[in-house]
Amino acid sequence: MKFNETDLTQLHEDLQTKKISAKELTKAAFDRIKETDDDVKAFITLNEDEALKRAEAIDNEGIAADKLLAGVPLAVKDNIVTKGLKTTAASKMLENFTPIYDATVIEKLNAQDFINVGKTNLDEFAMGGSTENSAFFTTHNPWDLTRVPGGSSGGSAAAVAAGDVIGALGTDTGGSIRMPSSYNNVVGLKPTYGRVSRWGAIAFGSSFDQIGWITNSVKNNALLTEIISGQDDHDMTSSDRQVPNWAASLNENTNVKGLRIAVPKEYLDEGIQPGVRAVINNALKHFEELGAIIDTDVSMPHTKYGVPAYYILASSEASSNLQRYDGIRYGFRAPDAKTLEEVYVKSRTQGFGDEVKRRIMLGTFSLSAGFYDAYFNKAAKIRTLIAQDFANVLKDHDLIMGPTGANPAFEIGSEIADPKTMYMNDILTVPVNMAGLPAMSLPAGFDNGLPVGLHIIGKAFDEQTIYNAGYVFEQTTDFHKQMPKLGGQD
Repeated sequence: MKFNETDLTQLHEDLQTKKISAKELTKAAFDRIKETDDDVKAFITLNEDEALKRAEAIDNEGIAADKLLAGVPLAVKDNIVTKGLKTTAASKMLENFTPIYDATVIEKLNAQDFINVGKTNLDEFAMGGSTENSAFFTTHNPWDLTRVPGGSSGGSAAAVAAGDVIGALGTDTGGSIRMPSSYNNVVGLKPTYGRVSRWGAIAFGSSFDQIGWITNSVKNNALLTEIISGQDDHDMTSSDRQVPNWAASLNENTNVKGLRIAVPKEYLDEGIQPGVRAVINNALKHFEELGAIIDTDVSMPHTKYGVPAYYILASSEASSNLQRYDGIRYGFRAPDAKTLEEVYVKSRTQGFGDEVKRRIMLGTFSLSAGFYDAYFNKAAKIRTLIAQDFANVLKDHDLIMGPTGANPAFEIGSEIADPKTMYMNDILTVPVNMAGLPAMSLPAGFDNGLPVGLHIIGKAFDEQTIYNAGYVFEQTTDFHKQMPKLGGQD
């Protein structure tokens, strides 16, 4: 069984009526993973024995009508803590770390009786855009195994694209849900900052990080995001706003007539590959034909400063967050350390990879005496200007659209040696995190056989308008139905 076109509501109905059992469904997921994962390498840890036991117990209990996820196999990015199941953040530092508690999102999924099939690969501590920075192995793009799946949630996106599961949890600090979704022809939404509790997500940049879903369809994404959203006493940044039933509005009556869509000129400038620009222009034309109003006379002038400002701010937060990995309390400890100083220095030197060290050094430098005003403080001011750019455009428009990335997935090894080039891949996604807005990447077409994602950005806490637009586009095109030829899939 392949989960690429599976509808969550229908799956729930089939489980309730016993057309299929939770155990059969879970076994099908692992069968599919075994078909594909030698090539794709999406998973760090599989949870097969426990998952099958849980599925059997759920079958014996019966599928409750009010538990949409009962018996449904899903995957979890390996920087979200899972009680009793190894959580590594794809780092040697946490290679053997088994948490003693669940993240809030996992608690909510457990309350729904979901089946956790395993933990997906990522760039170490979510720092990277290609999943090449994993301490264990590189995940491969199911559309072309010589290419990256994006990052940092590359394992989650590849697992969904390969048909292993209908959805996988990811985290998004600067595009880490949306960019892999674009590269893999799947749907990925970064909710508004605060919509979903971050408690239990291993911190990278605390004022940027957000948990969200990568799924095979817009409606499935809406259903799953609703389940994990809401205020959490463990997370003071989580919002107490009511969580809407987004999926209820996604039906045959959903339309985009009169929807005001802004397309900033910076989002389609000369830095965007011609093939990508053509795909996005066709998508915008399609929205226009559906009755939306497209406005290209829009500018977001501070977009070009987003990447340098983001990497100063996020790295500064990372340097603080990663201080806890000291070789003393938990995690990797250098076996050859003899003194207290050696415990710190050698454990961090041996336990962290190059990209993590690079960002710790960048962040520590930016926060240091004599450089704080020149770097961190200026970056924080740019963050405010970027947020103002969004506010100015969204004041007169319902959504902002453009490409998720400037190019399709690049070849493994082609950019990893050049951090500046790698960082610039995030130029269209990081501003959204700086402003704390919701945004989704949606399958929009192909450039030389490689997927291209449409980036849909909305107002704070207005995920509904994003879902509505994405759903209408999805229902009137067939890009999301096209699948990679992998493991017998055609």
